[in-house]
Amino acid sequence: MKDWLLEFLPESVYYDRNIYDEKDRVQGQQMAFDIDPENVKCPIHGTLEDKMKRCQGLGFCEIELEMVKEETIRLYQELIETFCSIRIVYSGRGYHIHIFDEASFNWSLKKRERFAEKIANRGFPIDEWVTSGDMRLIRLPHSLHGMISRIVTPLDFSELKSFEPIRDPRCVPRFLGC
Repeated sequence: MKDWLLEFLPESVYYDRNIYDEKDRVQGQQMAFDIDPENVKCPIHGTLEDKMKRCQGLGFCEIELEMVKEETIRLYQELIETFCSIRIVYSGRGYHIHIFDEASFNWSLKKRERFAEKIANRGFPIDEWVTSGDMRLIRLPHSLHGMISRIVTPLDFSELKSFEPIRDPRCVPRFLGC
């Protein structure tokens, strides 16, 4: 895989969260939560809908990036009450929270949908379709987010509060010369 990636240099790299048996049948799926800037309402720029009306698209500011970080901290603190093995990844635009508890890999689609809905109804700005399992692909840690040229960076929860992805050298690719 490494040789292929270095030869073709794709803009972005994803991995399949599904778990397959030897006959390529889906046996389960890793659970993940996705929190991105378009999921929060910026006090300056408004909602994604507001930005689309102004032709700003998926752009975001540092305030929104800080807002999604705070929501990620809040969601992690909620999830740690239910799950034991949780990892956080800066996705290049927002954050992914990955659940590695073995039992969660076997949750049915219906159970995932209900859980995603429950979390969203508690005010967490997640992409429900990612958590429910409709989207099986997720960015590969240490790969590049091609849309904004930031490195997908795994983080410890203890460093999240002070983490600044715009300035952190782990997130900035060498070709940007920073």
